Amino acid sequence: MQLNALSNAMAESFFATLECELIDRRAFQSQAEARMAVFEFIEAWYNRKRRHSRLGYRSPANFERSYLQAV
Repeated sequence: MQLNALSNAMAESFFATLECELIDRRAFQSQAEARMAVFEFIEAWYNRKRRHSRLGYRSPANFERSYLQAV
């Protein structure tokens, strides 16, 4: 599998957002609590509500919905 610089940049951007907006703001009591917080961050906020400039300032869920309607 070959990765290019753009795919790496997107992953680095995501992890920087995760660290800045979730991990640096909380202290977790257990690994299970941290896992649940990361899951909720991704599923409830990052994919459904957070607007992304690369997607025309739409959330990934809205972008996918509009793409599927166009196809």
